[in-house]
Amino acid sequence: MNRSELFHKRLTRILKAATLEAPDRVPVVLEYSGFAAYVTGTRMAEFLRSPTTNLDTMIQTYRTVGDGDAINYGSFWPYGLCYDFMSRVAVPGVDLPENEMWQVVEAPLMRREDYDRILDLGWPAFFTDFMKNRVLNRVPESYLPPQRKSPDVPAAWRAEGVPVLSGGDVTTPFELLCGSRSLVEFSRDLMEIPDKVAAAMEAITPHLAGNAIATAKTRGCPLVWIGGWRAAPMMLSPEMWRRFVWPYFRRLVYKVTDSGLIALLHLDSDWTRELAKFKELPRARCIMALDGETDIIRAKEILGDHMCLMGDVPASMLYLDNPDAVYAYCRKLIRELGPQGFILQSGCDIPANAKLENVKAMVAAAIES
Repeated sequence: MNRSELFHKRLTRILKAATLEAPDRVPVVLEYSGFAAYVTGTRMAEFLRSPTTNLDTMIQTYRTVGDGDAINYGSFWPYGLCYDFMSRVAVPGVDLPENEMWQVVEAPLMRREDYDRILDLGWPAFFTDFMKNRVLNRVPESYLPPQRKSPDVPAAWRAEGVPVLSGGDVTTPFELLCGSRSLVEFSRDLMEIPDKVAAAMEAITPHLAGNAIATAKTRGCPLVWIGGWRAAPMMLSPEMWRRFVWPYFRRLVYKVTDSGLIALLHLDSDWTRELAKFKELPRARCIMALDGETDIIRAKEILGDHMCLMGDVPASMLYLDNPDAVYAYCRKLIRELGPQGFILQSGCDIPANAKLENVKAMVAAAIES
């Protein structure tokens, strides 16, 4: 089978799982960034500094692991996290030692009076100014467009016979405001000026998914990634979650699925309490990707006939355990969650220090299913 045929076979396998049809076997997807530097012995600063080196290192790592059905995202730009969190990011070789991991730096860059600026200026004008003058103003120009020119990432992976799934990222107003205000200050805002926060969220939401949808379609990627972490139900009372998280999350999902794309719901932390709410989302148009905190067996019981589940090999297992334990755990997931409506993957990213043999064991468990 040539690589073009392999690409289409793998993509078909993923899409059948996503739409609750029966694939020939349970797919396995690889999601990693820093792990590529670790596996190849590349210093983290070098891995991040050059888009070409970044892409080549990720592809080299895929070849070393072997036979994953898709890559979740095909390259990594650390300052992309600034747009997901509205926070600064400390980067090795710039702010940190050459071989350290990058870090999101939480600080109240947004002030309480900025809620009124959002309402007065509109979100696009506020966001553009905020990112330029408060978030990215300390980033070396070589790391930013137009100086940083990225290769054609989906085409490079397609030449390997590997689909890139996610064509763009979306985070909710809750995540953006929490990241830019900081958890402590944003929590105070939710208690002290809830109506102002809600008004800002209403102003923000219409502007969030459009660019990601357009980018995914241009790149030929089937999914748009919609992320949540601080917005997890474990962080909020039911009343606050249903006011400040769910209405906006739901609208963003529908904007993605109405465009003809699949919504990849990247849910970090514990969402178990509100799993039933996800039945309000369109059937067979979403993938719920979990990170080891949400009860994935309970998710299957509630949502198994409604949306595909993805996961849920914990980061701790990939780092601390052995291949036999990883293989047995993955086979258990496949038996209990598959064969329809399930994609095997790490819970969130494969950790940078994961054991290569453990990641290979995860892939083998799916291939042999």
